[in-house]
Amino acid sequence: MIGKITLLATGWILVVLFSWAWEFAHHKKLDEEAMLKSGRAFFQQILLTREWNARHGGVYVFADASTPPNPYLKGVLRDIPLEDNRTLTLVNPAYMTRQLSELAENYDGVQIHITSLKPIRAGNAPYPWERKVLAAFYRGEKEYGAFFDDGYRYMAPLYTRKSCLQCHGEQGYEVGDIRGAISVTIPHVKIPLLPLGGGHLLIALIGLVVILLVGWRLRRAYRALEEQSMIDPLTGIANRRHFMKRLNEEYQRERREKQPLALIMADIDSFKAYNDTYGHIEGDRCLQKISHTMQKALKRPGDCIARYGGEEFIIMLPNTPIANATRFAEALRHHIEALKIPHKSSPGTGVVTVSFGVAETVDGDPDYETVIRRADAALYEAKAAGRNRVITSV
Repeated sequence: MIGKITLLATGWILVVLFSWAWEFAHHKKLDEEAMLKSGRAFFQQILLTREWNARHGGVYVFADASTPPNPYLKGVLRDIPLEDNRTLTLVNPAYMTRQLSELAENYDGVQIHITSLKPIRAGNAPYPWERKVLAAFYRGEKEYGAFFDDGYRYMAPLYTRKSCLQCHGEQGYEVGDIRGAISVTIPHVKIPLLPLGGGHLLIALIGLVVILLVGWRLRRAYRALEEQSMIDPLTGIANRRHFMKRLNEEYQRERREKQPLALIMADIDSFKAYNDTYGHIEGDRCLQKISHTMQKALKRPGDCIARYGGEEFIIMLPNTPIANATRFAEALRHHIEALKIPHKSSPGTGVVTVSFGVAETVDGDPDYETVIRRADAALYEAKAAGRNRVITSV
């Protein structure tokens, strides 16, 4: 009897140990999968923000102690001084990744590190474990994920794109080459193995909370950067890129609804002479006054004005016949002339004036660029006819 009890007790203990071992292995597998997905999610978020930055050729932000000008940028307009003594500095994808890494670490303890075997910046040199993983990537590995004492490490390669060659072309990289990698170190709280019943759910919730929290932080930073990319930094109105996106959307809508869409091209008369006479600082102030005057004249939510180039502006008036757009442009011309901005080098009036070209969409236009060309041709005609006038495309 004692032998049977011993055998049964031993068998029960073995069953419990087997169940515990199976639960432990299952828990470990689920834990590894959850952290791997978290690492991939962070990496993809970073790639999205870098791709957005690269597509826009970098973004300008205000330079300060936390964001000094990037000394590694060459061959680009890195810094733009403003009249209030502040400076806009260009932030490229690598610089933005470092900024996001600092934000993520301060808020959530997540560490993001962009690295390479041939780093331009000393701070991007690989850690010993990163160096081994980079070597594995060159041998064909696609990603890396593993636990260590205080957390989980994920790393995936960065491939050279055309936009990367501006900074890295001199290092011999070609499009498609592995240029380096980004590692993500995620804090990981070890869960006690004894209460296995709720262990799997807990690790899933921890991973989800980390992904949602840091993803929300990254999306908020992305939205802030995206908003900055829509505005012309000097005048505060829309820039050309954002305007063209809006125009394309509005053009498609107007075509569906068979409504007129009017465009107004505006150009400050003799602006080069103004800059030569009064200097570029006064020239910037002149641009700001005129752009603000035109901006205030827009009353409807769908109306849009943008700085099209140098001293040239473009205005979109949805659902507006060309006759109304012409009257609007004529009113703008009078408002600007009434500002009486001195311009002694301007022939005739002695004040700053603006010429306007007006056009509208017509049936048969192949695209929105056609109406832009007509408005631009009308503006050219206004310039040729003596400036300070409105010409309507016919």
